[in-house]
Amino acid sequence: MKRRDFSLAVVAASAGSAGLLSTLPARAQGAFKAGKDYTVLSTPAPVDSPAGRIEVLEFFSYNCPHCAHFEPELEAWLKKLPKDVNFRRVPVPFLADFEPKQRLYYALEAMGKVDELQQKIFNAIHVEHLRVVGDDAIVDWVVKQGIDKDKFLSFYKSFAVAGKVKRANQIVDAYKLDGVPAIGIAGRYLTDGTMTGSMTAALQLTEQLIAEARKAH
Repeated sequence: MKRRDFSLAVVAASAGSAGLLSTLPARAQGAFKAGKDYTVLSTPAPVDSPAGRIEVLEFFSYNCPHCAHFEPELEAWLKKLPKDVNFRRVPVPFLADFEPKQRLYYALEAMGKVDELQQKIFNAIHVEHLRVVGDDAIVDWVVKQGIDKDKFLSFYKSFAVAGKVKRANQIVDAYKLDGVPAIGIAGRYLTDGTMTGSMTAALQLTEQLIAEARKAH
């Protein structure tokens, strides 16, 4: 979903539109082209992974119906990820109300709760149509998931989480991101379902770009 489309999606996320990307045919392996199916960054983006590891980033927003639809496919793909790949999610700051959801993600990450709650958050917004907007609504929802309120708030309002939000915004800018879901590879490449025709194809391409990055190492 492109940055300019988010204001409409926040008002009324369409379950039907969430499936559009996945219904497009995946491109055949080996047929991807730079400048068409993926972007090669003119200036490399910062990489926070350890030396010898290939960084793969998923740029996402909890407000994005395409991201919600992509999540199960992404989770299945991650189970087969090579050991030399360091995967991270990066919540984007496209609208003013996104910053609390960025802090939500990083607070849950710090608590080791992302795997447990990532899909549940998407479902709350896009399936149950709950209005998880702003600090109070976010805290109320988290508490209903059985998480201690004070412990969550200690992370949610922490300098460490604020620092991660700032870093996420810097990385989004470095990749010149204009839509989600999107995948960044090794600080050098960016692809998404709009460029490749589907997120399934984007994952296929990501595997090829990981191989290219591995050769460069």
